[in-house]
Amino acid sequence: MPAMATETAVRLTPKGAATRQRILDAAERVFAERGFSGTTLRDVASAAGLRIPSLYNHFASKDSLYAAVLERGIAPLFDALSDYVEQGADLQDREAFVGLMFRILGERPNLPRLVQREIMDGGEAVSPILRDQVKPILAKAEEVIRALPGARRWDSDQIPLLLLALYHLAVGAFSIAPLYKALDREDLLTPEATARHARFYGDVVSALLPEEDQETSP
Repeated sequence: MPAMATETAVRLTPKGAATRQRILDAAERVFAERGFSGTTLRDVASAAGLRIPSLYNHFASKDSLYAAVLERGIAPLFDALSDYVEQGADLQDREAFVGLMFRILGERPNLPRLVQREIMDGGEAVSPILRDQVKPILAKAEEVIRALPGARRWDSDQIPLLLLALYHLAVGAFSIAPLYKALDREDLLTPEATARHARFYGDVVSALLPEEDQETSP
């Protein structure tokens, strides 16, 4: 994935690496709750239980911290999509691929909320950092869809709409999870709920993009 040079590469001690991950975890949560413009580095330092100078030892600016949060969450998804394309989008591997995608999202449940919050807050002025990170993964996801035999049942100009529908189906449960739980419904972020979501997602993808092109099958 085209990576942004967020920080100069340095060799971190185990303690330093742990502190960096602690900052990223807190930042992901706070950015998801308040958006980029509504978050300060002091907010993140407080959420991480650190003093602001300690945060500056790892991230020189809010932009670099935000980019690192996005890259940490999005890069594994991009790599999974790239591997799937390189393997020929093998239909037999679809279940494993969907499972991997949902495990990645399950490890970063605040990331979909962060992206959704930024889209709602930013509109046309959405953060250039977010655009730079999300654009390549959407392009790669569209490449995956177009490589599937079932894509031939859709007009070419419908593929981007199909991609958007599948995107919202994938991230929707993660984005709405806090509200859903507050309404005395189930916790959508448990491993069991995430696994069920992945199975449902796979069933929907199979229905929309069947293994055989229905228009050409005998």
